[in-house]
Amino acid sequence: MKTLFFSLLLSIVSLVAFAQNPIDGNWKGSRETPNGTFEVNYTFKVEGNKLTGTWKTQFGESPIQEGTVDGKKISYSITFNDRKMSYTGELVSDKELVVKSERGEMKLAKQ
Repeated sequence: MKTLFFSLLLSIVSLVAFAQNPIDGNWKGSRETPNGTFEVNYTFKVEGNKLTGTWKTQFGESPIQEGTVDGKKISYSITFNDRKMSYTGELVSDKELVVKSERGEMKLAKQ
């Protein structure tokens, strides 16, 4: 009986330890601007309440800075061309994330 209990407990601990946060992974979004369509690709990695990764567009890429996670909500900043932009976001589903900045809102789809 002790062996069965120990095996079950070990299985549960393993599942929890290796569970991936749904925010982890590659995300893609776009929005229309006066200069045409602006496409962005993110790679997010969650470790505890810390969010890291990269932001990539047709103009270049930048690392995620000051990233935090609180449940389904995220916040981070990007510095590009000496300009710091702050973002907040919320996971709507395992396949959709909405991010907001001073420039508006963008829906991201998981890739």
